[in-house]
Amino acid sequence: MVIRHFLKWIGSAKVAERAAAATALARAFLDHQLPFEDRCEAEAALTLLLDDPSPKVRAALAEALSMSSQAPAQIVAALAADQHDVAACILVRSPLLGDAELIDRVASSDGPIQALVASRPYVSMSLSAAIAEVGELEACLALVSNDGADIAQLTFRRLAERHGHEAALRERLLTNPRLPGDCRHTLLVKLGEALREAPLVRALMGARRAERVTREACMRASLTLIEHTRTHEHAALVEHLRLRGELTASFLVRAVAHGKVDFFGSVLMALSSQSETRVRAVLASGRDVAVTALFRAAGLAAPMHGVFLRALKVWREVAAGRRVAGAQEVSWLMLREIESTAETQAGSTARGELAALVKSIHLEVLRENARCHALAIAAA
Repeated sequence: MVIRHFLKWIGSAKVAERAAAATALARAFLDHQLPFEDRCEAEAALTLLLDDPSPKVRAALAEALSMSSQAPAQIVAALAADQHDVAACILVRSPLLGDAELIDRVASSDGPIQALVASRPYVSMSLSAAIAEVGELEACLALVSNDGADIAQLTFRRLAERHGHEAALRERLLTNPRLPGDCRHTLLVKLGEALREAPLVRALMGARRAERVTREACMRASLTLIEHTRTHEHAALVEHLRLRGELTASFLVRAVAHGKVDFFGSVLMALSSQSETRVRAVLASGRDVAVTALFRAAGLAAPMHGVFLRALKVWREVAAGRRVAGAQEVSWLMLREIESTAETQAGSTARGELAALVKSIHLEVLRENARCHALAIAAA
């Protein structure tokens, strides 16, 4: 009887009155205090409110039903497909919306709606993948800022690929502890590309010099990245660099000179197809013959073998506590190793290029160490 009066009254009531009545009726329905017949009538009345011309009434209905798992499914589905102001609380809170409905909503909506879905207390791995694949920047920002989002490594990579050129997303991703190392490298490359194409940089340096400077800066940043990449992620980072064509001899020489021996071991495992146990044992305590054989299996050029051997011996002593040394000393010893090796006609050109590379690394380290020393003196 009450529901019949409600349906007759609602046609002439004001918007504020209808909104209040929608809230009261929804709460009464959820309280389970109504008899079965009245509950059926109440559900019919709530369904009728979906056709109310005022979004304020529909928003009040959505607010009242948004957190309940007992709300009528057809009403929740309709409210979730309504305009932004109405659908917001349903999309963010409702436990009745499954991944299938949410993924469909993401695929058919714009950034603000997608961002609401990405802000849910829990976002599943499949829903995160859908947002990363089709979501606009606003939604992707909301996703990576959501601690309740279950984001797969592949999803992180897709986010970096699609929106890595956006400074806001780069910042959010780089501060996320779950971000894989190869994604961090992708973002570094994106940053380098953005700097290289900046009109101010090109005007000050010229296109060719800007490209060279940003490439060298990205290489140095990649070495720093290795320090902050967990060991179990090295394999993914190695594969990423190899696919991008950046796993070059120059990069490996720099890595070894700076003491990235664990990463170098991961590179040797990938290139030689030998087991982790074997590679780690050879690098840690293997004889020169075994280490050289490993280098050959990995396809490293012969002129580089002696340089890598010399550096590895120093880093072994440092790890064992028998020596104190850094990149400055190691790069100098690598250079001396090249100079002391008798040149051959076939290898003279390659050895000369290697010497130039190691010398440039040594000079870079000297400059950086002197800069740090000067700053320390100034701060004292």
